[in-house]
Amino acid sequence: MTIFDENLILETINMIKLHNFDIRTVTLAVSLRNCLSEDVNIVCDKIKFKLDKYAKNLVKYATEIENDYSIPIVNKRISVTPISLLGESCRDKDYIKIAKTLDECAFNLGIDFIGGFSALVEKGFTQGDMALINSIPEALASTNRLCSSVNVATSKAGINMDAVIKMADTIKSAAELTAQKDGLGAAKLVVFCNSVGDNPFMAGAYCGYGEPECALNIGVSGPGVVRAAILDLDENADLGVLSNKIKQTAYKITSTGELIGRKMAKNLNIPFGVIDLSLAPTPAIGDSVAQIFQAMGLEHAGAHGTTAALAMLNDAVKKGGIMASSYVGGLSGAFIPVSEDAGMIEAASLGHLTFDKLEAMTCVCSVGLDMIAVPGDTPNSTIAGIIADEMAIGMINKKTTAVRIIPAPNKKEGDKVVFGGLLGEAPVMKVNNLSADRFINRGGRIPAPVHSLNN
Repeated sequence: MTIFDENLILETINMIKLHNFDIRTVTLAVSLRNCLSEDVNIVCDKIKFKLDKYAKNLVKYATEIENDYSIPIVNKRISVTPISLLGESCRDKDYIKIAKTLDECAFNLGIDFIGGFSALVEKGFTQGDMALINSIPEALASTNRLCSSVNVATSKAGINMDAVIKMADTIKSAAELTAQKDGLGAAKLVVFCNSVGDNPFMAGAYCGYGEPECALNIGVSGPGVVRAAILDLDENADLGVLSNKIKQTAYKITSTGELIGRKMAKNLNIPFGVIDLSLAPTPAIGDSVAQIFQAMGLEHAGAHGTTAALAMLNDAVKKGGIMASSYVGGLSGAFIPVSEDAGMIEAASLGHLTFDKLEAMTCVCSVGLDMIAVPGDTPNSTIAGIIADEMAIGMINKKTTAVRIIPAPNKKEGDKVVFGGLLGEAPVMKVNNLSADRFINRGGRIPAPVHSLNN
């Protein structure tokens, strides 16, 4: 006879009903490497056939599992092979046609986002890479579900500063082409150092070169659950006790996510890939990483001590997660997007959270400068400098870092951008007005650090 622990049952119910626990995304990674052709029309036809073959039941099975387990699955997504490779095979490198094909497939399949309009250019550009990057602003402006990413640096190769300059121009153009939507195009574009090919989260998801034909990657989230667990402790509990509580909670979150992921993969008859156990916040009250800091004892995100609190949180989440699953991957840790986190939005609006403090926090978080709105007249060289700083943090620390920045057209410091849904809203933040122009425009490549020579 099975004995049920009533407290555990109630705890799980409360995680879902009271503390915003959810499966943030099920992301089907599909390799499109066999879709190459000299004819772009054939490439597009092959893409449609392959995505329909593997993803036609993704939304159906996700809905069934939501109903069976009463656990929300917020987004259903697809990531594909970096599209720079596919377009490069064509005589006519029509990346806009490929972008619209991917967007059409996502619409027809009921998918929320499709990622992989991407290029990896940390050591330089091929013709296909350059053509794809040139097409990004129009591609994002003319589609609804497409997401794009470009990797411009690694710890092994250094920082491609020519790519950094190019991406600053691209971000500005993407924002300007979607000015009527507060620069939404830039919100679907991310620049990476050390990007990973099994990341299920947008806008940076793509199917890496070493990935199988198809796999299901899961992204779980539970900032509200972690916050509630901390608030249950004695308010004078020391930081070691606090860390253990976070680990225990991350273990439960990860176990639930893997259960859902393996069930879905079995239904789809494809391999289970990885579980990304990131604490990905939303604009909903109580689903905030910033509010975890307050539960820990900080007056607000941005106070001195915030970086230390984030470092402990990130580490404890990873330690708890890897005890629950042998296949933890993606980014895994705590995200600190400004527009997507109610507590971060408040802190930035009140001036508690500055751009410089956010940069410091990225040294220990999962990704980097994420969903930050800046004045629309910010010089391209300043945006390039922001990207270069963040790439340097990733390169030196052998970690993934990223920049998703929105130079909001016709907006100035103190104004607000509004995207809605999971993308939320954000105050336009102040940036340093000192010029980086001469340094940035030297171009070339910042060499990899000495620890890259570790063979």
